[in-house]
Amino acid sequence: MAASDPGDKGFPEHGEDGWVVDAADNADPFTAWRDMREREGPTVTLIELYALVAEPRGLEPHELPLTERRKLVDRANPLLKPGFQHNPGSRSRALDPVEVTHYNPDWPERFKSWRGRLAALLGPLALRIEHVGSTSVPGLEAKPIVDIQVSVAALDDEDGYVPPCEAAGLQFRFRENEHRYFVPPPGQLREVQVHVCQQASGWERRHLLFRDFLRSSKDAQETYAAAKRLAARFWADDRAAYNEAKSAAILSILGQAEAWARFTNWAI
Repeated sequence: MAASDPGDKGFPEHGEDGWVVDAADNADPFTAWRDMREREGPTVTLIELYALVAEPRGLEPHELPLTERRKLVDRANPLLKPGFQHNPGSRSRALDPVEVTHYNPDWPERFKSWRGRLAALLGPLALRIEHVGSTSVPGLEAKPIVDIQVSVAALDDEDGYVPPCEAAGLQFRFRENEHRYFVPPPGQLREVQVHVCQQASGWERRHLLFRDFLRSSKDAQETYAAAKRLAARFWADDRAAYNEAKSAAILSILGQAEAWARFTNWAI
């Protein structure tokens, strides 16, 4: 999540606010980035890593060749997503282009259809099935991919929920400490993605709070939509960087959402 305002370029201005590394660090950009992230946490994003690699060559971060960026993503994922592991045998859809579109009133119906399918297959394992993400907020621009959050009693019980999700036509793409990620395999329409999380976890709460606050605040919607448009302008070919480029806005909105939750007594 970006440490500074992305401004007009869609990524931080390197060299300001502490982003100065010495010559030894420049010899190994990944080590410099890892050390900064260990010191400062998730405000140090993937895009800062791109910048450290790009600047000595006179390039902007988005001008790095995509193949090089993909390798950097693979190397950075264990730090970006604690506990990250690809599921062996799953196939990447990272090259699917990012497209942000106007709100589609059909998205709630798509969610309802998938909720019914998942509920039938998962049965009592699914304690909650929620529409989250931007497509769950009426009027908000979004990628035309419905995010579904499934809450379970035990996230480690993959033998229980993975086969039903696969039976629904999804592939188990990766796991990380807080959730498991499912998406249709390559060659099928990418109309949905499913996140399985632990009931009463921080992951579950954050995504529901973020959704509910966005539904309540036009200002937050406009802020987030602007961040999406800017991120898509520079990172349409790079889903990982697109997500990271939005993170400063997400952190800001989450801070507002926490204040709103206290004021309104919001709870899951």
